[in-house]
Amino acid sequence: MATNLVRLLESSLRSNNAGVAQRTLRVFSSQQQQSEHSVEDDEEFRVLNLRTVKQQARRRVIKKEVVPPPRTTHMPVDQDWTAVWSGPRSFHPASVPLPLRQGYTERGAAAPSKYANAELMKIPNFLHLTPPAIRQQCEAIKKFCTPWPKGLESEATWKAVFPVEVVTTDYCHSLPTIRHPEARRVTITLKLSDLKFDAHAKDKFLRLVGDRYNQETGVLTFVADRCPTRKQNYDYALYLLTACYHESFITEPWEASKSEADMEVYLFERNKAKLSAEAILNWNATGEKQAPSATYADSVEKLINEGENEYNIAKYKEEVLKMLKIAN
Repeated sequence: MATNLVRLLESSLRSNNAGVAQRTLRVFSSQQQQSEHSVEDDEEFRVLNLRTVKQQARRRVIKKEVVPPPRTTHMPVDQDWTAVWSGPRSFHPASVPLPLRQGYTERGAAAPSKYANAELMKIPNFLHLTPPAIRQQCEAIKKFCTPWPKGLESEATWKAVFPVEVVTTDYCHSLPTIRHPEARRVTITLKLSDLKFDAHAKDKFLRLVGDRYNQETGVLTFVADRCPTRKQNYDYALYLLTACYHESFITEPWEASKSEADMEVYLFERNKAKLSAEAILNWNATGEKQAPSATYADSVEKLINEGENEYNIAKYKEEVLKMLKIAN
């Protein structure tokens, strides 16, 4: 029995060794085949690819929304325009039912239309200030207004009550700031005849205002633009007018010592012409002395102040003949 067991073990060992040998042969044969294939691959020229081949991605389908037609195609004719364009805004072609055109073109070509027109969007528009919109705004603020005073229907009547005229200017422009440099200027005008003066005050007032007074029209003009705001310039112009007016009534002590040579205009009452005329009229007079007439004094003053011209000389001749009672 022991011998049978030995023989069985030997046969099993032989069979195991044969299986290992076969497996080793298979591994060697597969490695040899791989090495033969690698040698064949090394003998061929390889391709040098410098570009990385990207896998083509699947395109995404973009769904475009349907653009509705412009608003102008279904706008009614009798619509409320204030509801469409209620305030200042940039130009929008789909909201304006007008065939507007603007832009530079070659000669003979039509100007660009309102669609995709940057020129129309650059400039300010007044589509919010149409006559219906202004009428609607006026109706809204009418409750805050007072009625026009009675008796001031004509221009002459209200100018007599309100002699001072204030002129300002507003500008519509496209700048980073809303303040235009010329909008702060204030001009105040009034007639010199609307102010009450005596002879001394009028002469001094005209010297103070200088070239602000126009002798041909008789209009006094004050222009103020040195302050940054319009309200400040308005107050400054009124201050100048008030200060010059009250200063003209002040009589300085040195004005009493003013001689005839210092006078800027000829005054009949302060010259020797008055004394000469009185001496001629009262020659050998024993009763009440006579004085030259006011028309004669006025003709002498105009003749000297305005210069010799045909009218002044003729007027002076007429007054001299009247004074001497000489017939023509």
